[in-house]
Amino acid sequence: MPFYDYYCEDNGRTVEVFHPLKTRLKTWGDICRKTGIEPGKTPPEAPVIRLIGGVTPAVFRLKGLDKDDYGDKLEI
Repeated sequence: MPFYDYYCEDNGRTVEVFHPLKTRLKTWGDICRKTGIEPGKTPPEAPVIRLIGGVTPAVFRLKGLDKDDYGDKLEI
């Protein structure tokens, strides 16, 4: 699932949200419910705009792999 940035003109906030590709968030209330943030003084029906963003890289950590340790064991 990718991250998306949503902008609300009513409050000037941009919020990053993690959700499936098919999900469409259209209002500030949708954003608040999905992220768990408080709506504050912004009405829940205030529209939001999904911004075009860059690719969010995925970083994987491998147990037993250390650049300073020359051991031969690798656990995933």
